[in-house]
Amino acid sequence: MVTFSGMPFQIEAFQNRYLAPEQRRVEAILTVTASGELQTLPQLVVGFLLDKSGSMQGDRIQAVIRAVNAAISLLDERSWFFLIGFDSTASVLLRDGQATEEHRRAAAAALATLHAAGGTAMSTGLRAARAFFERYPDAIRHAIFLTDGKNESEPSSQVAQELACCEGLFQCDCWGVGTDWKVGEVQEIARVLLGRAALIPDPQGVEAAFRASIQKARGKAYKGVRLRFWTPQTATLLQVQQVAPSLDDLTDRLRPAGPQLQEVATGAWSPGESRDFHVVVEVQSSAVGNEMLALRPSVAYEEPTAAGWTSREDRSPQGRVIAQWCEVDLLTARVDEHVAYYKGQSDLAQAIRQGLEQQEAGNEVAATQLLGRAVRLAHATQNTEMTQRLARVVEVLDPVQGTVRLRRDARKAATMELQLESSFTQRLIRPPAKP
Repeated sequence: MVTFSGMPFQIEAFQNRYLAPEQRRVEAILTVTASGELQTLPQLVVGFLLDKSGSMQGDRIQAVIRAVNAAISLLDERSWFFLIGFDSTASVLLRDGQATEEHRRAAAAALATLHAAGGTAMSTGLRAARAFFERYPDAIRHAIFLTDGKNESEPSSQVAQELACCEGLFQCDCWGVGTDWKVGEVQEIARVLLGRAALIPDPQGVEAAFRASIQKARGKAYKGVRLRFWTPQTATLLQVQQVAPSLDDLTDRLRPAGPQLQEVATGAWSPGESRDFHVVVEVQSSAVGNEMLALRPSVAYEEPTAAGWTSREDRSPQGRVIAQWCEVDLLTARVDEHVAYYKGQSDLAQAIRQGLEQQEAGNEVAATQLLGRAVRLAHATQNTEMTQRLARVVEVLDPVQGTVRLRRDARKAATMELQLESSFTQRLIRPPAKP
């Protein structure tokens, strides 16, 4: 086991602490950052879960072979990797081994025999990977999952059951190549396993995607990172939502961690990584002039040392969420800009999701209204990336008013990409601190 220099987690809260008399709801954005100088990294185990069903035949399977060989070339000898192929069943293409030249050559030989045939049963690939990842409890565990089709060879309940077994064991980035797969199926795997789901329109893009995923996994330093929330007996935590870099409602994943303490798992983190969370707390109302601590967040995690992994918990005074009652309307009516901004990003994602659902259902009027609202919100928050993605699906007549027309010539890939990327937010740009 290798060692680190100190890398404390820091939390900063952004809120309007002032509540009007009888008001009980407190909202804040918590910015959580892993800082510190990186010295070395823990062991990394990577699993490649590769769809080899019949539809992968030809350019797709050849692109995957090249991409896996390129990805494993980026692994150093602190890393281990294995290869799983799945169609209607799963097969071990290459067992787990250290990323030596010998194991890389064995991978190339195994990949050279990869043949595309059969249906698609995603749970089989996940199950086979789980058996290997369970052998490495002290490693950062990362899976790369690729498919090009729908999960047609098993009931969807089997994937849900397998995901429940995999949750917390490893993280998984997922890709769909082409446009014949279902966004929701792949998104759910990535959501539960704390990864990212994305579209690769053309097989030639597989290599870049796999390389990026390996680079991200190589930078992970802390494992088992949990965001913790202590509340007094007079307060209730109503909501925890990650709002940057992606939107993910974590409320239903909260678990008890002690008296008046709840926590939610967030996976492995890299030095310099930063995420934003929207928290909502309900407090017991109090008299004007009174102040109370509504929420005290902390970060619990595992840090590698010479003797093995050590459990730590970091608290930041700047992360505390406060409630203070007053009668000054100018203070109580103010909405913190961070809270307002991320609520707008959440509304934008919801409008896109609902608009695409209505379009798929054939309700063009409702789809036009919702996607028009999305255009207006994207324009108002200066989210140029999402504005551009929307413009590939709708013709924008007036971005300020949100006046649009559905594009009859919109490519399916553009619609799928919009659906996938709508959950990723553009971060609020904070002005530099004054000297």
